[in-house]
Amino acid sequence: METRSEVQQPAEVGLEWDTPLYRTAVAQYEEALRHADVSVAVARRLAVPERAVMVSVPVCLDDGEWTIFPAYRVQHSSVLGPTKGGIRYDRHVTLGECAALAMWMTWKCALLRLPYGGAKGGVRCTPRELSQAELQKITRRFTSELMPFIGPQEDIPAPDMATNEQTMAWMMDTYSMQKGYAVPEIVTGKPISVGGSVFRAEATGAGVVMVIERACGRLGWSLPSLRFVVQGFGNVGGIAARELADRGASVVGVSDYSGGVHDPAGLDLAALRSWITEQGSLAGYPDATNVTNPELLELDCDVLVLAALEEQLTAENAPRIRARLVAEGANGPTTVAGDEICAERGITILPDVLTNAGGVTVSYFEWVQDLGRLFWGRDEIRSRLAEKLGDAFDRVWELSDQTDVSLRSAALVAGIREVAAALDARGIYP
Repeated sequence: METRSEVQQPAEVGLEWDTPLYRTAVAQYEEALRHADVSVAVARRLAVPERAVMVSVPVCLDDGEWTIFPAYRVQHSSVLGPTKGGIRYDRHVTLGECAALAMWMTWKCALLRLPYGGAKGGVRCTPRELSQAELQKITRRFTSELMPFIGPQEDIPAPDMATNEQTMAWMMDTYSMQKGYAVPEIVTGKPISVGGSVFRAEATGAGVVMVIERACGRLGWSLPSLRFVVQGFGNVGGIAARELADRGASVVGVSDYSGGVHDPAGLDLAALRSWITEQGSLAGYPDATNVTNPELLELDCDVLVLAALEEQLTAENAPRIRARLVAEGANGPTTVAGDEICAERGITILPDVLTNAGGVTVSYFEWVQDLGRLFWGRDEIRSRLAEKLGDAFDRVWELSDQTDVSLRSAALVAGIREVAAALDARGIYP
């Protein structure tokens, strides 16, 4: 007879997408299953994606050379509604990475009680080496290859690493041209001129700070008295740093792909942004101490915001982290071993499936606005986002207290239970 422990064996079903990141996602899922109380059938169904698509994207580059780029789209679960998730352009994109991120997106959407399942996709390329014209060709051909698998009621892409509102505009136009009419609701995170939503670009970073602020209230901390280090100074980390400074907090360290800067007295964020605009990166910034990205993570601070890449806080560096609280603005920035060491050291981690959920929440608002052709103002969207994140945070915190599990496990348990309840009600076809 099957037992729940037998459900938690990814090897028999996950070889196709077996990567370190996917193993992390599965390990977190297995840990949460111990507390989620779901059936064997449901647990096995949710352990793997519903669909994984691999395509090749042929593009004639500016120099006349033809290159074939591998590309992927993984749809983890459609139980709650159409799948939702970003498109990333990166030289490390793999099927396993997309599968892991799609799984996390399922739990994230369910935790926020959005009518979506999780998806993720990407093209394996080096975007900094490609021209705008080449990126447009890649995007349009990739969208064409995905036509049988995406749609406003099937799967709705959004921006992710190295993609932006321009990428989404190209995707929306390509899809619309093949349909014969404008379909703004096919993607989110697009320009306002073609149906995008105000506040979407800031939503993830602002949401990170909303969750941090809520946590500070629970912990009895005063946010303006805290020192923050932010890894990543792009769309998530840059916005989060600005929001923190607006609330009176001191941002003492930030970084981008070129490295980081540190000033224990607090950084001048406006000067940093001006430098990046002029120079293209933080490299060589003269008015602070230059540090490497690994050194940045180990700076003395109260709160460390991880808003860059996956697998940054690991077994190797977790013993040297000097923050009291870690907020995950990126997806999967902490490994399983890093998680365990932080727990042993009493460092609280605000998990990614909760902390960076502002982006998908406002993407949901954008999709609803597009479907209804009725648009909301910035203040209304910000208020609705704060309400959604606050409700999810309170449920996770209380579940963590009741079951004596980490905030990560509590967030995953809450998300898994939402999806499992729907799957139990619908049944597994046929």
